[in-house]
Amino acid sequence: MQVSKQDIEDTFDVPFKMCVQDGNVASVMCSYNEVNGVPTCADPNLLRNTVRGQWKLDGYIVSDCDSVGVFYNTQHYTTTPEQAAADAIKAGLDLDCGPFLAQHSEDAMKQGLLNEVDINNALVNTLRVQMRLGMFDGEPSVQPFGKLGPKDVCTPSNQELALEAARQGIVLLKNSGVSLPLSHRRHRTVAVIGPNSDATVSMIGNYAGVACGYTSPLQGIGNYVKTIHQLGCANVACRDDKLFSAAIDAARQADATVLVMGLDQSIEAEFRDRTGLLLPGRQQELVSKVAKASKGPTVLVLMSGGPIDVSFAKNDPRIGAILWAGYPGQAGGAAIADVLYGTTNPGGKLPMTWYPQDYVSNLAMTDMAMRSSQHRNYPGRTYRFYKGPVVYPFGHGLSYTNFVHTIVNAPPVVTVPLDGHRRSGNATVLGKAIKVNHARCNKLSVGLQVNVKNTGSKDGTHTMLVFSTPPAGHWAPSKQLVAFAKVYVPARSEQQVGISIHVCKFLSVVDRSGVRRIPIGLHRIHIGDVKHWVSLEAATLGVIKS
Repeated sequence: MQVSKQDIEDTFDVPFKMCVQDGNVASVMCSYNEVNGVPTCADPNLLRNTVRGQWKLDGYIVSDCDSVGVFYNTQHYTTTPEQAAADAIKAGLDLDCGPFLAQHSEDAMKQGLLNEVDINNALVNTLRVQMRLGMFDGEPSVQPFGKLGPKDVCTPSNQELALEAARQGIVLLKNSGVSLPLSHRRHRTVAVIGPNSDATVSMIGNYAGVACGYTSPLQGIGNYVKTIHQLGCANVACRDDKLFSAAIDAARQADATVLVMGLDQSIEAEFRDRTGLLLPGRQQELVSKVAKASKGPTVLVLMSGGPIDVSFAKNDPRIGAILWAGYPGQAGGAAIADVLYGTTNPGGKLPMTWYPQDYVSNLAMTDMAMRSSQHRNYPGRTYRFYKGPVVYPFGHGLSYTNFVHTIVNAPPVVTVPLDGHRRSGNATVLGKAIKVNHARCNKLSVGLQVNVKNTGSKDGTHTMLVFSTPPAGHWAPSKQLVAFAKVYVPARSEQQVGISIHVCKFLSVVDRSGVRRIPIGLHRIHIGDVKHWVSLEAATLGVIKS
């Protein structure tokens, strides 16, 4: 894949850099991907210069399983396996997930492609982490963590944590006419319908251990009220309209209907990419027919790892509410029921944009460019650059109460000091933007005091998302998330929250050459509907020559 320097620095490197520098991770994995003609596991600029050099990784770099074998056997990056082994180790790879380096590194040394120093450097990085883990401190069973087992995983506190994580992860996408929460008194019988209605293992998603136990949505709702269960006919191969009829009959009998739809590992998983954003099979048809027949409120619950185009449900007045649960884990059904009946007030926010089906129909998935391009008819990616129609935007999420923001205190102007040796002027300020590495970034931040008031009748937890719109520029995003804070606010009360936005990290943008700069001028900070303008000024702008 081809990726610009701008997008590498501005987008793709950002989460990994934060994990290394802020999260202090012990390991970074290089993938199968070939970026700009170089496999990531053979790229010294990425592994040695960036991850270990600039970001100061204190740990080891490991390959995705068989990545080195793939760039020799499949991508044909090298002509011999020995050269592949040498390229990976010399680029900075320390540990191979797979047999390739074990099979070919010795011959690479015999051929003079590697030397002992290269091997020792990789061993040192790996062994240092093993030593920090206490792997050389004697018999593992007598060490502090040597006796941990399943009993320690499935403690009551850990199972409560799984439930709470699922509760906090649920996003309320729609709630027209206050369809939710359901009432014990008015909704004593609930029809629970759909392919994920009695899901267990499907709730776990990819890359998971063995669950301590499962609470399916059917079981979770059943802990509140009487249920009528029907799977319906949702698979693409299903031709039995009697199953549609059974689901419709259940909705006619019940006081409320909950449709638990979405995806599972047969639709999206590693080595299994979706080709579209619509609900699979006959799910949309099932939802619409059941909603039309339901005598009580109809709620659509979605399980998936990514966005789904549910415009039909969003626009259908017979579907009163939509919840997205992701893959909520072992206690997902209990968490869904808690939200449906108001025991939990939902506070989750969408971590990605939900695009309409037309977006992927006209977009090559191999095109990694983030910014839109009118002459290429390219829409761009993510909320930062895409300006077209969406099903639900990034950060969307409703609550059973209402929160109002007020900015209590914020600076109108922030001066960006330059390094002393830059004051005499060179190319520090170019096009009214300061290079980040020419600014004194330490503790340079914009501080805001925000009052969050809960004007409703229910206690709630609110995640406050803070965005910035930089001064207009052809390479700047239309907006970007610069801070967030979660705050619990009881009903009809308020809390004050302090927000600190690091100027160099979060108010900077990346130019086309991949250089991060701080735009000089007015930046718009917005929290919901509340906006604040702050002017960033260079301390010596008047004497700096561009």
